[in-house]
Amino acid sequence: MATSSQYGVFVPQNLVWDVQQIYNSDFTAEQKELLVRLYQNINNIAIALNLKDTGVYNNSFSTINGQTWFPNPANNSSTPAYPAARQVQRLVLLWASPLPNTGSQTQPHGIVCTASTTFTRIYATASDTTGLNYIPIPYASPTLANNIELKVDGTNVTIITGSNRSNFNVTYVILEYLQS
Repeated sequence: MATSSQYGVFVPQNLVWDVQQIYNSDFTAEQKELLVRLYQNINNIAIALNLKDTGVYNNSFSTINGQTWFPNPANNSSTPAYPAARQVQRLVLLWASPLPNTGSQTQPHGIVCTASTTFTRIYATASDTTGLNYIPIPYASPTLANNIELKVDGTNVTIITGSNRSNFNVTYVILEYLQS
């Protein structure tokens, strides 16, 4: 059974059947072989399924999203930390207010950033639910004043607008990051 939590949505991929029980049963050799191959295929499906990017966008806590990055290059045989694949965490922020009228707004993200924190994706979308207009953030425009900047530091997310964007009243900021 797949489970969903701050650890993402994953299907158990360890053997939940004792293959020895199959071999000790009264099944024919062909039936035993069929069952063993079925169990192996189920496990292969679980492994492949767990390699997907989980579509969980939770605004209460960070979720491991299934993206796996290469081991931290700083870790090797001479460091205490073992070089292992790194799981990406995702956090969604519901922006607290409409976008600013030519200025900046800051909101805390709540991520405990350390020297080993690396962001892999920083993006957002803004919706004007009255005028039915939608834009990505960061937003690049040939008109320089219409650009929108999105940046993150160790404590906050900041959105900077060059023109009045206060009609965009619903904004989701998505932060994806590594902690090793």
